Amino acid sequence: QVLLQESGGGLVQAGGSLTLSCVASGGSFDSYNMGWFRQAPGKEREFVAAISTNSATYYAAAVKGRFTISRVNAENAVYLQMNNLKPEDTAVYYCARHYSGSLVTTTTYDYWGQGTQVTVSS
Repeated sequence: QVLLQESGGGLVQAGGSLTLSCVASGGSFDSYNMGWFRQAPGKEREFVAAISTNSATYYAAAVKGRFTISRVNAENAVYLQMNNLKPEDTAVYYCARHYSGSLVTTTTYDYWGQGTQVTVSS
């Protein structure tokens, strides 16, 4: 059984920064691509960023240049550094393990964390 545990969310003013962490237990962490998604109230869950097993990175257009995804395999951890946060970044952020196919769709991820709330005030 694979468990993903996110942390690091909170309340921040617009223009501020937060770093989200996701620690995995179970499975072979370094064998899988990992992703971050977010879901705002009343909206569908959307892709934010992904990182491959060899640390290639991919970003949604809305966050490119402001967010940075990274991983430390020795820690079984993936991180999301978020800078210059905007009110529209407010959402519950989820990390997930990718198993096959497209990196930007929720259906190609098999394990999900419980989410961490990020709220950006204007």
